[in-house]
Amino acid sequence: MKTLIAANWKMNGSLEWTGKPAAFAAAYQPKQQGAEILICPPSYLIPSLAKACVGLDISVGAQNCHFAQSGAFTGEMSAAMVKDAGGTYVILGHSERRAIFGETDHDVVQKAVAVQEAGLCPIICVGESLEQREAGQADEVVGEQLRHSTPTSIIGGQKGVQNLVIAYEPVWAIGTGLVPSLEDIAAMHDHIRGTLAARFGEKTAQSIRILYGGSVKPSNARDILALGDVNGALIGGAGLDMESLAAIAMAV
Repeated sequence: MKTLIAANWKMNGSLEWTGKPAAFAAAYQPKQQGAEILICPPSYLIPSLAKACVGLDISVGAQNCHFAQSGAFTGEMSAAMVKDAGGTYVILGHSERRAIFGETDHDVVQKAVAVQEAGLCPIICVGESLEQREAGQADEVVGEQLRHSTPTSIIGGQKGVQNLVIAYEPVWAIGTGLVPSLEDIAAMHDHIRGTLAARFGEKTAQSIRILYGGSVKPSNARDILALGDVNGALIGGAGLDMESLAAIAMAV
């Protein structure tokens, strides 16, 4: 499987930022390394960014969507609309969505099913708080999020399950500069892989990419991406600068 390097722009950007993919392509010289590059901008930028990425081998995705196909949901965007705008991935259950907007595992799994039914790939985020980690509850919290946030019988079989990416983001490491030890990252990714294997079977679990997110930057990307069960990175602040994002991608 290709390593996935995904940049979450969060609520940052303007129409001028549609020039950033070309800047990334100029900085990312060793394209033969074969990393898959994904940028998830604010929703209004998806169409113009998707157009700007044509021919650059860069995918575009959304940071969220609604579980319904259409209806009276003011301010929302459906998975079908993401697809129509040119997106191919949707980030779901990010800790900011869970904490600030009150999203639950039930909300996330409904959205994940809608994303898969639209023919797109959900990136489902899981992660523990610092208090939960210090209390020795990290494995339990992440395991519960995985069991309740990921689709199972609704997607119907192995082919559907493979249309899934998991992103482990310890909440306390997002945007803080704090990073778990390599041993802690490796242990959690192994735990996630084991939980996925118990749910979907070993073969399918091995085909699901597990990303690490939380203060990933050029200086630590190589060591993190070298870990066995780390199949890419979900990047926040460092993904806003194209030279920085290219440096992380080259660490693959």
